[in-house]
Amino acid sequence: MSEIENSHRAPHSDVVIIPTYNEKENIEAIIDAVLALDGDFDVLVVDDNSPDGTAALVRGVMQRRPGRVDLLCRQGKQGLGTAYLAGFDRVLQRGYERIYEMDADFSHNPADLPRLRAALEAEADVAVGSRYCNGVNVVNWPMGRVLMSYFASKYVRLVTGIPVHDTTAGFVGYRADVLRTIGLDTIRFKGYAFQIEMKFKAHKSGFRVEEVPIVFTNRVLGTSKMNSGIFGEAMFGVLQLRWESLFKKYPQKASRNV
Repeated sequence: MSEIENSHRAPHSDVVIIPTYNEKENIEAIIDAVLALDGDFDVLVVDDNSPDGTAALVRGVMQRRPGRVDLLCRQGKQGLGTAYLAGFDRVLQRGYERIYEMDADFSHNPADLPRLRAALEAEADVAVGSRYCNGVNVVNWPMGRVLMSYFASKYVRLVTGIPVHDTTAGFVGYRADVLRTIGLDTIRFKGYAFQIEMKFKAHKSGFRVEEVPIVFTNRVLGTSKMNSGIFGEAMFGVLQLRWESLFKKYPQKASRNV
């Protein structure tokens, strides 16, 4: 069972989903930074029962900023992909038009959110905050990790045919109709492969995926959740996605006026 707090109909069109596990050092600051942006971005935090008290800090922000922040508490650590899927389900019920994924640790700069929104308000159905569409824009990562991430995205693009340079990017904006169309109940991966699968299925369903160049900065506070198993899922998962796509029909986007 999940705990939904501060449930309400969306007062604005845009919502940022931030999954958390032990992010007490960052969570208040990242929420405040999002709420300070022009354009009224709301926030939904999906917390996997962080033992460090992250959820309690979110509740404090909710009291300071009523109606702008929501909290979904889950029973233990269940994976990034399932956190986003739970968040997507909730914000779609509330009627948000544009939904964004963002890390809690400031590796994704909240100041880039308006640029993702501008892409969605124009022709994009999916806006990817891209580290690699304009060179390599990563700060404070060890070179080995940069190379691993960069060539992983190259590998995914080669295997799947997704027209995206940063296929594993986790800073992404979606129009609501993308999430309603692609079949969220069919998404099965939990780590890096989750991000790949979402982009792959959006592309296969005929949605326009555009990249918006960003600078990715490695976290300063808190502990990274990255591990080799996440990369392994991505490497083998893309082969499975590609093989299945040879025999599968994907639901297609409805036309819309831009």
